[in-house]
Amino acid sequence: MSSKNKAKMPEQKPKDRIKNFDEVALGLTKEQAIAEAKRCIQCKKASCVKGCPVEIDIPAFIKFLALGEFDKAIAKIKEKNALPAVCGRVCPQEDQCEKACVLKTKGNPIGIGYLERFVADYEMRNPLAVTRLPNVEEKKRVTGCGTRVAVIGSGPAGLTCAADLAKMGYRVTLFESLSVPGGVLVYGIPEFRLPKKIVGIEVDYIRSLGVQIQTDTLIGRTLTIEDLFKQNYKSIFVASGAGLPRFMGIPGENLKGVYSANEFLVRVNLMRANQFPEYLTPIKIGKKVVVIGAGNVAMDSARVALRLGAKKVTIVYRRSRVEMPAREEEIVRAEEEGIEFILLTAPTEILGDKDGWVKSMECLKMKLGEPDASGRRRPVPIEGSEYIIDCDTVVVAIGQNPNPLIPKATPKLKIEKWGGVIVDEKGETSISGVFAGGDIVTGAATVISAMGAGKLAARAMDERIKSFSKKTNSS
Repeated sequence: MSSKNKAKMPEQKPKDRIKNFDEVALGLTKEQAIAEAKRCIQCKKASCVKGCPVEIDIPAFIKFLALGEFDKAIAKIKEKNALPAVCGRVCPQEDQCEKACVLKTKGNPIGIGYLERFVADYEMRNPLAVTRLPNVEEKKRVTGCGTRVAVIGSGPAGLTCAADLAKMGYRVTLFESLSVPGGVLVYGIPEFRLPKKIVGIEVDYIRSLGVQIQTDTLIGRTLTIEDLFKQNYKSIFVASGAGLPRFMGIPGENLKGVYSANEFLVRVNLMRANQFPEYLTPIKIGKKVVVIGAGNVAMDSARVALRLGAKKVTIVYRRSRVEMPAREEEIVRAEEEGIEFILLTAPTEILGDKDGWVKSMECLKMKLGEPDASGRRRPVPIEGSEYIIDCDTVVVAIGQNPNPLIPKATPKLKIEKWGGVIVDEKGETSISGVFAGGDIVTGAATVISAMGAGKLAARAMDERIKSFSKKTNSS
């Protein structure tokens, strides 16, 4: 008989994992996965599906898993989701599908994310055993008929949109500014949470659908939106992400030893600074590191700093633990690893020594007032509560704004005052035939929300192209 409790994910022990960049979560065993799948009561009206931004038929894949039919389970997932191994690791299921699970009321929702990861990893170990998706050539006769479309950015939104369009039969070119595809999945998320090998395998699968990936191509510089239309791309999806770091605007942010989380994580995740001198990207890390912010990026930055050799790592956050936007499991892992949390505290100035290096940070204590626009209680300064925190490295992880390059190079593209591209309910921008989604529209958000936007845009692009084709043929 199956346990009533949600399966517990095996992990590296904290004392071991802080010494390496290997994946912390180790994945369920076959026996654990089947037992967890058998807990699913197979609701007739499955609310969990409504909680999934990419519309996976969750009960169906879990049923196959419970029967030990792993090939059919992964095939069912891939009908809707081209990045299951990624989602199984970094998607916040606890706020989406698992939150909607009927068993949530009893405190033990099905570990949907754990199960998705299990079957995705099974496919990677047994690639020839998995049932393939419907033949793309057959699809071409039904929908896209080989029409050329372009996707800009190979993060989760771009990869999802490209995969869905390819399955519809379109000839998709995906443009990536960096030398490696994957976007935030490769430069923003540490190896111990999402191994780069996993991302590479998922990208290769999308290539197998017929998607052509063109790296080292910076749209807005190498080519423009107008250039792509001249090259006979019939529709374009912009998913260039949120790569512009935010700073606090306090004195001392220009001191040596102050990093944006973007730079800090890119140096390690993409440029392998943790393997210097094997890889020629050094990174200077002090003994006392302060990370400002409490989202997933802040947790990642703090845990990376610890693995780089910092003796003490502190997260400074202006609200309480309840308001932290990071996933609970990542907060817990940071706590287990010995990272200190200083809450209800806001930095007011970063102080430097005579050589321009960080030596300390002045902070102000806060209290919580009424909720603000985010729904969280607003932090209010406590007058006269200033104090000093000693530190020699500061990482600012308070969010990112949309990448401004494409909007600047495309005057007709309307944007919000804060930089987000304006789209309608179908994801279409102010330029006919140009769609946008993910962080370039919303600002920094979750991987799965970006994937949902990519899926929405693919459908809308298909509808638009077919509609235009019918009008052309009738005239």
